[in-house]
Amino acid sequence: MTVVKSTIPESARQVTGDALQNTLVDLLGLSLIGKQVHWNIVGPRFRSIHLQLDEIVSAAREFADTVAERSSALGMPADGRPETISTAFTLPSPKNGWIRDEDAVALMTETLQEAIARLRERIKATDEPDPVTQDLLISITAELEKQRWMFDAENWPKED
Repeated sequence: MTVVKSTIPESARQVTGDALQNTLVDLLGLSLIGKQVHWNIVGPRFRSIHLQLDEIVSAAREFADTVAERSSALGMPADGRPETISTAFTLPSPKNGWIRDEDAVALMTETLQEAIARLRERIKATDEPDPVTQDLLISITAELEKQRWMFDAENWPKED
């Protein structure tokens, strides 16, 4: 079996590989959370949030594919197996059952906020080892920040 050779040094490959694998786990988990909420949302804003959840799921799935392919291109096999995701995923998730629209918005805002914070750490970590991967992580972060903003705006004005 031929192994794909990396175009970056081994030390950079390790940092980059960790960043890509952890991002893959977050994105696949985010797409599952989005679908779970999508199927179970109830409330007066059902339709608009239901459709917005489709946007986040599509974006997360497309980004997951891009991240996995970047990992493979650098000689590191991506691991998106269900058992890997279920063990490694730690972003906030919904409970089983119906979820009210305002709770769905709060959950998605919180989940995206945490995913963004992790991506920003990975952006810093990949600055020197692999600017190409860093650029990919920056573009993912920009889209997730846009989605987070859209969810956050759904619950305005907030009662503090």
